[in-house]
Amino acid sequence: MQELFNDILAMQGVKGVMIFSFAGDIIFQQFNSQPPEDPYSRDWSLFIEALAGTRETDLVFEKGRLYIRRTDIGYLVVLMGPFVPISMMRLNCDIVLPALKPGKKSSKGLRRFFKK
Repeated sequence: MQELFNDILAMQGVKGVMIFSFAGDIIFQQFNSQPPEDPYSRDWSLFIEALAGTRETDLVFEKGRLYIRRTDIGYLVVLMGPFVPISMMRLNCDIVLPALKPGKKSSKGLRRFFKK
């Protein structure tokens, strides 16, 4: 999963990427530098519960921003500095989102032509 986020993490000013399940569990985390506190030491369920119904949001703080995007498996949270271009972030997330869909077993495609 790490290679999916290489383009996002390579953007100037991006500090890290986290994916949370809808229950508030951390599914994935990758940071460009060591975070000041272990993310697993926090209870994220209230934060994720507050995002219920949110498709996309950009939270701006004095020294940073959070870009949050709903996916099929939970919420993608990008930690970044205040001057990261949000249009480039949206574009990179649009590219990553289809790969974050839960696996489906399907007989569509070329396999359906070769059934015995």
